[in-house]
Amino acid sequence: MFKIGFIGLGVMGEPMAANLLRKGYPVTVYNRTPGKAANLIELGADEARTPADIARSSDLVITMISNDDSIREVYYGENGLLGSLLPGSVVIDSSTISPALSRQIHQDVAAKSSDFLDAPVTGSKPAAESGTLTFMVGGDAQVLHKVHDVLTAMGRKVIPMGPGGSGSTAKLAHNTIVGINVAGLVEGMAIAASGGIDAKSFLELVQSGGAASKMAELKTPKFLDRDFSVQFSLGLMLKDLRLASVLSDELKTPTPILETVKSLYQMGDAMGFGDSDLSALAHSYEQWINKRITNYSDAADFTAAAAEAPASQAGSQASSAAGEERRRSERLQLNIPLKMSVYQWEQEGSFTGQTIDGTLHDISDNGLQITSDAPLERDMFVVIYFPQEAELPPVTGRIIRIEANGSSFRYGCMLAGLAPYQRLQLEAYISKQIVKAD
Repeated sequence: MFKIGFIGLGVMGEPMAANLLRKGYPVTVYNRTPGKAANLIELGADEARTPADIARSSDLVITMISNDDSIREVYYGENGLLGSLLPGSVVIDSSTISPALSRQIHQDVAAKSSDFLDAPVTGSKPAAESGTLTFMVGGDAQVLHKVHDVLTAMGRKVIPMGPGGSGSTAKLAHNTIVGINVAGLVEGMAIAASGGIDAKSFLELVQSGGAASKMAELKTPKFLDRDFSVQFSLGLMLKDLRLASVLSDELKTPTPILETVKSLYQMGDAMGFGDSDLSALAHSYEQWINKRITNYSDAADFTAAAAEAPASQAGSQASSAAGEERRRSERLQLNIPLKMSVYQWEQEGSFTGQTIDGTLHDISDNGLQITSDAPLERDMFVVIYFPQEAELPPVTGRIIRIEANGSSFRYGCMLAGLAPYQRLQLEAYISKQIVKAD
């Protein structure tokens, strides 16, 4: 039986390693971010300090890491995998990375008298947990036969794709279809919502007709529950579509649909939804059409039904306005905790950021007043995360005013892209907090 080293304990890696442990394999684990191995250690895993330690103690190494840069760090960095790889080892990478990097690793692992398979997966988090992933594998057929039982301990199907790099190419082609599929589903839901069609009824139609798909099956419960917890994140889908775009250019393959859909995910990421499930693309469409596209019949307090606002919405607006007026007249201080991701330009086309704590102090016509101990600067962008009970998506704002008060600061944030129905929802939430404070 193989002594397995598993590197990368994220959304996919942890349940994959857990399934190997449940099947009786000895597993040593490593994650670049500490503290993610506790559940696996309870299942019997050992924990290594570095990728090099994994290489020295394993004859089969599996990596499941988020992107090309992280793979380079794990394989080629200080205390990296390749520097300590034992001759005769097998390395399997199940990450979604560029085919060029996969082919490079094939060569470098072979130079260590070992074998490499690029074996990305499809199925997202539920399939990783249930052990029903599908592996698409590039590399030598004899090596694949040698490790087939290990792969089927984590998945239900293993599909050979060809020589080294073919698994990575197949994964990018596959995820192009997935990204397009989800975007098409959300856009259809936006049309239905704009026409006054209930989301539950429309999604039942989708799954019963020619628009049916695996993504519609997986995402329907999430849409109806407005559950955007991660099965596969919007940010990772954007990363895969960018890789697919580069690959298609290298292959001189025209991909006009890919380029359009990539732009949609870029917008969603810029709006602050990158760490949510890719189904959070729905939030972008909701801002564009100014109404919810899910739970439509439950959203009457915040959006118009077809062309005319219902009486219940008018009541909600009046109640919210009354709460706003009362708050302003009595100058009641809000004390609603927030999380903020703070961004500034690092280089053209990218941001760098950190997450800080803040408190909602006030709401105005154009934005929010937020207090925080963290020193920020004018014109920084922040993505504001409200408490879960507010049922609001993240909102993007720009720091336009700063007032120092001892060791803390009050920031005036101009909001970007907050739809009117979301403002009503925010004001209704604040009114409820005022009532609670009484």
